[in-house]
Amino acid sequence: MDVYHRPYDPRRPTICLDETCMQLIGEVQQPLPVAPGCPARYHYEYVRNGVANVFMMLEPLTGTCQVRVSERRTMRDWAFTVKELVDRHYPKAETITLVMDNLSTHKKAALYEVFEPEEAKRIADKLDIHFTP
Repeated sequence: MDVYHRPYDPRRPTICLDETCMQLIGEVQQPLPVAPGCPARYHYEYVRNGVANVFMMLEPLTGTCQVRVSERRTMRDWAFTVKELVDRHYPKAETITLVMDNLSTHKKAALYEVFEPEEAKRIADKLDIHFTP
C-alpha cells in the first residue's frame, strides 16, 4: 500500500494493470428509443459474438486510463501490453511502477519469451513490479 502514497512523479508513474474477459454481445432487436420519462429499453435476447480480453492500465494519481484489447490472455498478450505501456504511453518515464496481480503470465520472463533478449531487457529494466496480495 505504500506504493499508492508516493508523491506524483511523471518520471516514475505508478500504473495499475489488470485484465478481464468480456463477452461480446449483439442486439437481436433495436432498443426502444429514449423518450421523456422513459429510459432506453433493450430486448432480453442477444447474439453471442465471442469473447475478448481487455487490459486496463490505470494511473491512479492522474486518472489516466489506457485500454488494450486482445483475443486471449496469454503471456504474449501481456508482453505486448507492457511494451505498449513503456514505448507508447510512457516513453519518457525512467521507471514505471507496475502494480498487478500475480497471474502466471505476469512475469518479466514473459518478455524474454516473446522478444529478442536486448528488447526484453530494455523493457524489463523500466519496470518496478509490485504484486497485489
